[in-house]
Amino acid sequence: MKNLFRATVALALIILVWYLVADRYTPFTSNARVKAVVTPIVPKVSGTIIELPISNSSFVQSGALLARIDPRQFEINLSRAEANLESATQSVGASSAEVERAQAQLVRATSDLENVRLQTARVLVLEEKGLTTRAQADDARNALSDAEANVDVAEADLERARQSLGSEGEDNPRVRAALADLAQAQLDLTYTELLAPALGGVAGLTISEGASAQAGQTLMSFVDARNVWVEAYLTENNFGHLDIGDPVKLVLDTHPGRVLDGQIESMTGAASLGNPPRDGLPRAPTITGWLRDPQRFPVRIILPGYEAGDQEDDVMFLMNGQADVIVLAGDKPVLNAIGNVYIRVLSWLSYAY
Repeated sequence: MKNLFRATVALALIILVWYLVADRYTPFTSNARVKAVVTPIVPKVSGTIIELPISNSSFVQSGALLARIDPRQFEINLSRAEANLESATQSVGASSAEVERAQAQLVRATSDLENVRLQTARVLVLEEKGLTTRAQADDARNALSDAEANVDVAEADLERARQSLGSEGEDNPRVRAALADLAQAQLDLTYTELLAPALGGVAGLTISEGASAQAGQTLMSFVDARNVWVEAYLTENNFGHLDIGDPVKLVLDTHPGRVLDGQIESMTGAASLGNPPRDGLPRAPTITGWLRDPQRFPVRIILPGYEAGDQEDDVMFLMNGQADVIVLAGDKPVLNAIGNVYIRVLSWLSYAY
C-alpha cells in the first residue's frame, strides 16, 4: 500500500514538473481560431443593382465582377460633361474630341492601376510569409509595372491633347472646369462595377438584383482566401521562450486526425483593460472567483505550404473555425517528442468533438 502511495506521489510530481516545463517550452492551447483578411465591399456611388452574378459563399477569382450598379445615370452625366467640354472648347476655337478620348483613357488606366496595386500588395505580403510562389509574386510585380506604364502613357497622351487646345484654351476657366467635370463623370462610371479585390469568397450577402446601393454603405463582405492565419491565445507564462519563426503543430476541427505545420509570424504584447475596449487591443478576461484567470495574448500563426483557395489543396479553412495549437519553442528533443505525440492524440480525439 505504501509503495502504491509513493508511486502515485512520484507520478504526480513527474506530471507537475513536466507541466511546468512544458508550459514554457511547448505551450499548448485549444483557444485558437482561423482568421483571414475581410474586406467590406462598399460602393462609391449610389444606384440600383442590375447585375449580381455571385451568391453568398461564392468563390471567385481576383478582379471578378461582384455587382453592377445601373450605369445609365452616370452615362448621362458623362454625356453632359462631354457636351459642356465641347461647348467650352468651341468658345476658344478648339476641338475637345481628342481631350475626351485621352481623359477617358487616363481614368481607366488609373482605375486599373489602383486595382492592380491592391492585388500586388496582397501577393507580396503572402510572398514574405512563404504562402505563395516566387513565380506568382513576379507575375504580380510585372502586372504592376505594366499598369504604371499604362498610366504614364495615358498622362502623356492627355497632356498632348491639352496642348492641342493652345495656351488660351488650356488656361480658360470654363475649359478647366469642364475637364474636371469630365474626369469626375468618367470616374463615377467606373465605380458602377464592384470587383473582387483578391481570390476569395463572398460572405454576408443579403441583397439581390433590384436592391438599392448607397454610397458608403457595405453591400457584402469579401474574405481573402490567400491571406489566412490561425490566431492562438496564449497565457503570459507561455511567452517566456517564444520567438518569431518557432515551429507550430496544429489541428483544425475541419480536419480531424490531421496535424498541420505552421510557424509563429507575430506576437501581440498588449491587452486592453477597458470594458468595452476602445483601443483596438484584446480585452483581458473578467476575474471571477478567488483565483484570477490568466491573461491571454494573441499569437499569429501562418501555415506555409497550405494555400486556401488552391483547388489542388484539400485543406479547408473556415473563418473563425477552431483549432488546437502547440508551439515547439527551443531545441528540446524530449519535450518536442512528447508535444508531437500529444497533438497527434488530440487530432484523433477531434473526430469526437
